[in-house]
Formats: sequence, structure tokens, C-alpha cells
Amino acid sequence: MRLGLALGYWGRGPDPRHLELAQEAERLGYHSVWTAESWGSDAFTPLTWLAAHTTRIALGTAVAQMAARTPTATAMQALTLDHLSGGRMMLGLGLSGPQVVEGWYGRPFPKSPLTATREYVEVIRQVLGRAAPVRLDGRYHPHPYAGPDATGLGKPLKPIVHPLRADLPVLLGAEGPKNIAQTVRIADGWLPLYWSPSRTELYQETLADARDGFMVAPMTQVRVCTDVAEGLKPVKAMLGFYIGGMGHAARNFHADLMARFGYEAEARRVQELFLAGRRAEAIDAVPDAFADEISLVGPRERIAERLELWRKGPITDLLALAPDPQTLRVLAELAG
Repeated sequence: MRLGLALGYWGRGPDPRHLELAQEAERLGYHSVWTAESWGSDAFTPLTWLAAHTTRIALGTAVAQMAARTPTATAMQALTLDHLSGGRMMLGLGLSGPQVVEGWYGRPFPKSPLTATREYVEVIRQVLGRAAPVRLDGRYHPHPYAGPDATGLGKPLKPIVHPLRADLPVLLGAEGPKNIAQTVRIADGWLPLYWSPSRTELYQETLADARDGFMVAPMTQVRVCTDVAEGLKPVKAMLGFYIGGMGHAARNFHADLMARFGYEAEARRVQELFLAGRRAEAIDAVPDAFADEISLVGPRERIAERLELWRKGPITDLLALAPDPQTLRVLAELAG
């Protein structure tokens, strides 16, 4: 099980610790570092900055949002950064949800998310393969564009730049069972948002069809501390925000995932409180047991014991949301 550093996206501004953490992770032998985006900082610019200040560590987006760019624009950014970094790029993509796609990007959320994702990945594969001009008779991403307002002058094109790697890894953030099954079929890896090492049976059948080299790379908060309850507070804050605020009351993929983990009543309660503006209560309502099972929090000895559960499952890469160099060092020592 390889280690990665997940830096997420910015809050109110750039986090001055991120470069230090990425450089420390590289020094400690971490395999990868990952950036993200929501509706603030983008994923590719910070990753390019990190690429310029490191030499070996792999660089990934976890995740870049599909609604933010056309698939060809995303492929252009990925192949450009792959060249500049000497072949270190990994492209992690996510569809997001209706609240963000329609509210932030001003685009309709696809009625068939699986089809939209499949077409998006297909276009990127064609760009990176550069075997022929991009052509796709698609519902969401036709190339050339052929909608009712088309000029009819669109020309199939292939990239001017020769991609460094036709097989640049493409990973998908997926939560629903059908989405995960499609990810296994069309992608090079899966980026679970939450992972419980005690519930691997939820994905055993789906992952049985994964080919050799398929990455399973969940993100988890890791924190070395003496007080477990105190250490879980940032985990609960994250969960409260995602389960309560990252989606509509009637359609929230994160709340649905928590329900599949066996916390349906608790998930709906968190939603109810958050949407009523009672955010502190919503965070408190996140069960400590749920926050604990998807994270690695506590003294070194406790993390060491729990880490063994993560090793036993199908995980290939553990992407740690680690807040400080000490936690990175402890995790590297325990995983080594």
C-alpha cells in the first residue's frame, strides 16, 4: 500500500503549509501528492506549482471537476503538466453534483451521469492516444459539435502537442454502486471519498472485475494526537459540511453513501440540521463511530493498530489528509 498526500482545495486563501508538506512527503518517500477543487481554487494551478518545487513525487488531481472544463480542455491541461513534470501526472476526475454543476458552473447536471462520465473519459483517451482526430457521436460531448445551433464547420482535430504518455492514468471519484462499476470498466483507478476498512464487502464484488494495476486510492484524514475525540473534530466538521451542505436535501450523494455505511438515520439528521442553519449541531450529530472508522486518528500506537486493517483490504494507495509534518513522518514510518 503506497502513501499519498492529499492537500484538498484552499479555504479563504492559499494554505502556506502545502508546499512544505509536499516537499516533506517527497523526502519521506510518499508516492504521490494530490490537489482538488470545489468552487474556489482550481486543481491544476497549485499542482503545477508543486511540480515546479519537487522532482520525483507523482502529481494527481483528486478531483478535477468535469463540469469546469470540456474534456479536451482537461486533456490539454493534463498532457501539458505531464510534459512539464517529466511524466508524473495522474488525472483524477469527478462529476460533482447538481448543486455545484448548476449553481456554480451554470450548466445542466446530466440526466444520465454514467453516460456523461463515459463520454468525457473517452474523449480524453482519444486526445492522449493521438491516433486520429477526436470523433465521438455522443449525447453530452459530441466531437465535432453537432447541436441545433452548430455552424456545421466543426473539424475533427488531434492535439498539436504529442502527449508524453498515451496511458496517462485516469482515475474517477465515484460513490454510487453503478458509478463504481463503470469506473472499474473504463478508468485506471478509483478515488473513494470515504473508505471504511471494516466494510470492504460493500465493494468486493465490483472490485473483483478490476484489472491488474487498477488503483484504489481513498482519501482519509490522518492525525497523530493524544485525544481521539479532539482529533476527530476536523473529520466531523468535514463530514457535516459534505453530508449536510454538499447537495440538495433530496439529492445528496454523500448522505446516500453514509446511509449505505449503516448510518441512514444519522445522515438524514445531519442534513436536516445543516439545512436549517444549525451547522454546529449538524457537526455534533455526526457519529464519532462513523468519523473514526473512515480516518486514522489518535496516538501512534492506535494508528499503527488500525493501519493494519487498511492494509488487508484492496487499497493500493492511501491518500492522507495530514495536517502537519509530524503526522506525515509517523505514517511513513508505520507504513514502511
